[in-house]
This record gives sequence, structure tokens and C-alpha cells, in this order.
Amino acid sequence: MSEQSFSEWLKERSEPEWTAVVTHPFATAITTGQAGMRHYLEQDFQFVDSFTALLGAAVASADSFEARVPYGRFLGQTATTEKKTYFHRALAELGGRTDAPPEPVTAAFKGLMDEVRTAQDYLLIATVLCVAEWCYLGWASRAVEPLPERFVHREWIELHDGEEFRAWVGFLRGELDRLGPGLDEERRQEVLGVFRRAVELERAFFDMAAG
Repeated sequence: MSEQSFSEWLKERSEPEWTAVVTHPFATAITTGQAGMRHYLEQDFQFVDSFTALLGAAVASADSFEARVPYGRFLGQTATTEKKTYFHRALAELGGRTDAPPEPVTAAFKGLMDEVRTAQDYLLIATVLCVAEWCYLGWASRAVEPLPERFVHREWIELHDGEEFRAWVGFLRGELDRLGPGLDEERRQEVLGVFRRAVELERAFFDMAAG
């Protein structure tokens, strides 16, 4: 990998899917306020429980106290603060439901989260979390001012950009960059395989939302 960080190495080897996610027409439509959000948010809400459990697994399986703290902090934010209230307000505004049956891609992505969680494999847990959050920073950071007036679009963008979210993504990338250099080739390829699966599922999720 020479001077390239491990997270950059993973992203580079997940092209062209990575770029297809962060420049996806549906993601772009969110940033301009043109995306139809009801079905998309109904499906995204189905991840809340699995995502929360995955954060808990990261707290439990991380290899140091310093690594556990950011996961615990973000877990509290996810479970009790603005993201949870956003879903309920947005779905009420859109006439959506929180108990919508999962689409196949939603079930597949939840399956990947549950797979790495039950394995208690910290590196793979961090990998899935990193893809999920870094991809969203990727498209949200492409939004230009002024942001859409409707809160359903504007707040979703703001939740996935800004100083705190950038720091969170930086932490996740930093964990991969910290652990990556010590991996043998077999383990490196295993992490890459999980990273690619997550990126492919992110693209498929946006394809579903656009359809």
C-alpha cells in the first residue's frame, strides 16, 4: 500500500461502485430537494435497530478504551437524540410508517450488519460502520448552499455532514488505518471483501429508492 492509508486502499479497490454511490442520482436529488423520501426513509428506518446493535458490538469488541468511547458516544446520539426524532418527524410529514416491510436489499444489508455483529469481529464491525457512514458523508458533502427548504431533505443532509459527523467518519477511517498495516494478505482480502459488499449494498439501496 506504500504511503496510501488502508481506508483509501479499500475505497480505491471498491471502484467504480464507490463513486456510483456518492454521486448516485437519488443522493443528488436529496441534496437538491427533489428526491421522493417516503419509501427511502421507511426502508432506512429499518436499519436503526441493527445499526444500534452494531454500535454496541463495537463498544464490546474494540481493543482499547480509547476506541470504545467514540462508539459509546455515537450510540447514545443514535438511540436518543436528533436522528431518531428526525425519522419520526419526517415519516409523519410524509405519511410514512416505521413498520414497513423490508425490501430485499434492506434485509440483505441488515444481514451483513448482523453477521459481523454476531461474529464479534471488531475489524469487520468497524469496516461495515465505516462504509455506511463514509458513503453518506460522501454524498451529503456534495450539497451546495442554500440547502433545500423542506426539513425532510435539509436535516437529512445536515445529519450526514458537518463538523461532528466528519469527525466521526474520521475516527472510523482512523481505526481501519490503525489496524490495517498489521494484517496479513488473507485478512486484508477478507476486510476488502466485506468493504466491497457493503458498498455494493449501499448502491443497491439507492437504486431501490430511485425505483
